[in-house]
Amino acid sequence: MAAGGRERGERGAGNSRRTAAATRFTFSTLGFWFPWSLVLLVVAAAFFTYVTVLMLLAVCLLSEGQKLYLHWSHKIGIVVSLTFSIVATAVLSDLWSKELTTLLLSFQVTAPFLHVGGVFLLTALSWPVALHFFRMTSRVRGGLILGFYLSFLSVLYLVPLGLYSPCIKEVRTLGPPPALIGHRGAPMLAPENTLMSFEKAVETGSEGLETDVTISVDGVPFLMHDQTLRRTTNVQHIFPNRTNTAASLFSWSELQSLNAGAWFLSSDPFSTAGSLSAEERLRAAQQPVCSLQAFLQLAAQTEQLVIFDLYRPPRGHPFRDTWIHRTLEVIHESSINSSQVLWLPSDLRSLVHLSDPSLQQTSGSRLPPEDLQRNNILRLNLHYSDMSTQSPSAYSASNVSTNLYVVTQPWLFSLAWCSGVQSVTTNNPQLLSSITAPLFLMSPEEYNLMWILTDLLSLLLIILFFIFHWWRERGLAFCSGTKVSLDNGTYSKFKAEMSDIWSVSSINSQAERTSNLATVMQH
Repeated sequence: MAAGGRERGERGAGNSRRTAAATRFTFSTLGFWFPWSLVLLVVAAAFFTYVTVLMLLAVCLLSEGQKLYLHWSHKIGIVVSLTFSIVATAVLSDLWSKELTTLLLSFQVTAPFLHVGGVFLLTALSWPVALHFFRMTSRVRGGLILGFYLSFLSVLYLVPLGLYSPCIKEVRTLGPPPALIGHRGAPMLAPENTLMSFEKAVETGSEGLETDVTISVDGVPFLMHDQTLRRTTNVQHIFPNRTNTAASLFSWSELQSLNAGAWFLSSDPFSTAGSLSAEERLRAAQQPVCSLQAFLQLAAQTEQLVIFDLYRPPRGHPFRDTWIHRTLEVIHESSINSSQVLWLPSDLRSLVHLSDPSLQQTSGSRLPPEDLQRNNILRLNLHYSDMSTQSPSAYSASNVSTNLYVVTQPWLFSLAWCSGVQSVTTNNPQLLSSITAPLFLMSPEEYNLMWILTDLLSLLLIILFFIFHWWRERGLAFCSGTKVSLDNGTYSKFKAEMSDIWSVSSINSQAERTSNLATVMQH
């Protein structure tokens, strides 16, 4: 297994390829990325919406003092929804562990706004709570419900006192935006790991390029992420009997005979191929397998940093034990400055550092700062889910830079920016380079004003709701001389009137049938 692969794990074009193999269908089977676990989320969301609608209906009925009587089919539907949700949660917890961490990270930037939404939701809920509190005959039960509601509301009001969000900070304390490193280039705009893809990354504002390096059977390092050539080349047409053969077991002349770009147009993995011009589509369709030498030359010309996973050849390969040395030879043969290379492989790190101290030693493991300094590590390269928002500043204090991969969404880029991350590897440099300020950024004073005003407005509305229901119930009781119960609301009166209308209609219908029968008998 490749050294870089052991440090970082398998990474792919989308979220599904960064998780366990069970979370994705292989590209070679389907021809496009299909994160099947998203199907579970969509179905679970549909069930959740169904249950939510029933709950809203119940709240509406309760606001009129009525109960919700469910048909047996709805009861089965609720049981199925809850069962499916529990099973889906269990499955995704196992298969989407990193994505669940992503969900928790998202709360750090959205929590201030979720708090506001939660306050207004509980404020709206105070209407039926107040109605039932004043209509309940049991004061003990009413007091318990009211006490539970007010306790929960009080906790929600005070949540901001313990809330942490890295994007709640003064603008003057905000550092520069993280530098962008193109993940296999710009894979949304061109076939991954091709010269066209890397050129697109440079054009869209990337300051670094990331790739994956494999060594051919005759010792030529080339760019290929997968173990085989099946997904990103036409090997099945040129060498049909070697479709599943390891990429490193091909010679460089054989690799040069393959097309490494046509698959991008036919499969359109990111649904972005349609945005290419006719000239760009023609160029993409003709992309060959790229060598490490060509990649380094482009980086040298454009003054880009480079970082790559280095895959160790399989047993029996001529360069099985010299793959590190052979890669260093190509680096030194190229015109790139060694300081532009972020050296990620952990194997023989000390020897590599001795042979070329200018290489920026980079670790894929989150180690204590003192251990990193002892091993001459200058950079960390971590999956974004492995990094807490406090860690970048701690590493920066030890002169260790942090790079996170694969950051594609603007909100995640904003979180990395607010946390002080120095660079991110991304599939989407064309979008992230256009972001001029972090999303959800606000000063502590602005946030304090927002949540205090929200709490005060909520408290005022709740007090008005309770006063209104107290006044209404007191007035109704005074006029009728009786206590309004849960069974004499608007809906019950409507139901009683409908029952009377139905009874009269039934009597008239019976009389009409009797008259018709008498007429027939007379004839």
